[in-house]
Amino acid sequence: MRLVGDNVEVGIYNLSTALAIADEQGVDLVEISPKANPPVCKVMDYKKFLYEQKKREKALKSKATKVVIKEIRFGPQTDDHDYNFKKKHAEKFLNDGAKLKAFVFFKGRSIIYKDQGEILLLRLAQDLEEVGKVEQMPKLEGKRMTMFISPIKKK
Repeated sequence: MRLVGDNVEVGIYNLSTALAIADEQGVDLVEISPKANPPVCKVMDYKKFLYEQKKREKALKSKATKVVIKEIRFGPQTDDHDYNFKKKHAEKFLNDGAKLKAFVFFKGRSIIYKDQGEILLLRLAQDLEEVGKVEQMPKLEGKRMTMFISPIKKK
């Protein structure tokens, strides 16, 4: 087998010699490429290798961005003051980098005001176009009309 690693002269050794070299250094003999001709083995501390690999994965995972979705709920006949109050919250969420899920909830017979709900959501999208872009246009799902807005990336 071909032997590689730190403090080892790269070359072709038989199995017993390779194991003796690894044992002499107090590390493990790890087979890297079994299909190669001859097979390639590396002399290394396997536990240390696994530890460093976990550490790298953890560091990558911590750098990954987590998507936060904030919700804002309207009624079909939401008044101007309430609308402006919720719009300010929506702007804050988008500026903080969170996605926004705005929806109009229809209770009982208020479902007959579907058009008012859609107008309300489109108005919100228009008012927030400087801080966010519409990811999904208003869509009626059961008793709620939903729209998603994602923040615009700042340079």
